[in-house]
Amino acid sequence: MSAATPDRPGDGPRNLLWLALALSLGAAISLGITRFAYGLLLPPMRTDLQWSYTLAGAMNTANALGYLLGALVTPRLMARMGVSRVLLAGAVLASLFMGLSGFFTEAAPLLAQRLLAGMASAFVFIAGGLLAARLGALQPRRSGLLIGLYYGGTGLGISASALLVPATLEAAAHVLHGWAWAWWALALVCLAATAALWWPARRLQSLAPPPVAEGAGPPAAFRWRPFAPALAGYGLFGVGYIGYMTFVIALLREQGVGTGAVTLFYALLGVAVVASSRIWAGLLDRAKGGGALATLNALLGCATVLPAWTAAWPLVLLSGLVFGAVFLSVVASTTALVRHNLPPALWAAGISAFTIVFAGGQIVGPTVVGWVADGPGGLARGLVYSASALWAGAVIASRQRPVPAGALPT
Repeated sequence: MSAATPDRPGDGPRNLLWLALALSLGAAISLGITRFAYGLLLPPMRTDLQWSYTLAGAMNTANALGYLLGALVTPRLMARMGVSRVLLAGAVLASLFMGLSGFFTEAAPLLAQRLLAGMASAFVFIAGGLLAARLGALQPRRSGLLIGLYYGGTGLGISASALLVPATLEAAAHVLHGWAWAWWALALVCLAATAALWWPARRLQSLAPPPVAEGAGPPAAFRWRPFAPALAGYGLFGVGYIGYMTFVIALLREQGVGTGAVTLFYALLGVAVVASSRIWAGLLDRAKGGGALATLNALLGCATVLPAWTAAWPLVLLSGLVFGAVFLSVVASTTALVRHNLPPALWAAGISAFTIVFAGGQIVGPTVVGWVADGPGGLARGLVYSASALWAGAVIASRQRPVPAGALPT
């Protein structure tokens, strides 16, 4: 055995687990903090800046639009720059745009910052997802766990936000626009996570193909039609889940839930996200078609509708735990679906296609739920809309079958 052998990513199961956990910091940055921490900041920002729920939702719609734009260009960036470089560059940019959000109070520049942060988070999330899929290929029997660990990193970002944002808001309660300090604190956490990402990015670089040379032909095409039910179901997941993550904290505040309880709710939601990688690993390994996506969408709809039906604290807490234990595994299920049904050369294109429809759903969700919440029924009615989208996605995704080899591009 050569002296260089210990540096290879695939030396042993324990090394793969550590790499997957370290890589999960990319998901913590791109979703756990860059997107979902806004749900904790929405109530004080809405009160301070006198926003409607429609405008408050539009902030996450702008983030999702940026995510879509980023998803469209990420495959070409990865082909030219390399996957690891795109991962690290996106993490640095996401940290920068998070910090800049604390310097503005007008809606237009805040919308622009959310859009740019969304673009950067797409770079991180797609590049990290591709590296996780390739990491899982080194140990196929544990690929569901390794992929799930990456996506479960979102929970680390959620839990960190749950602990950091309320404490920062309380410390800056008597400062004008005190919520800005929370944006700056979150940016520092993102920068620290970016520094920690350097190790897995460097170690996993050898798993990625070399950058495409200037003037080389385009990568192999991904055919959307064989995956139409899963893509449609995933798009509806994007519509439904983002309404919950954008507005559930505002709903709890309306119901009179205190700061300590909100922190507990959101922190436990994040812990459940981390645990989900183990809970659903077997399902992701077994489901070659749309069964995992359908099952998880249906469960998520049940968790989403609970706070709309009741303010009973045990049931609300159950909603957060179930939601956290399920929603990132929906994302992981699409990566597993791509890995089960496509050759490795098409994984990047497949993950990008699912990310595009995911982003499209997220563009629709927050603004529509906010518009519904501004009318009769308020936020509770908006969450019923979100749950309905998730259940519709479950029905459609259940029609996805494993893709035969003859349906793949040659």
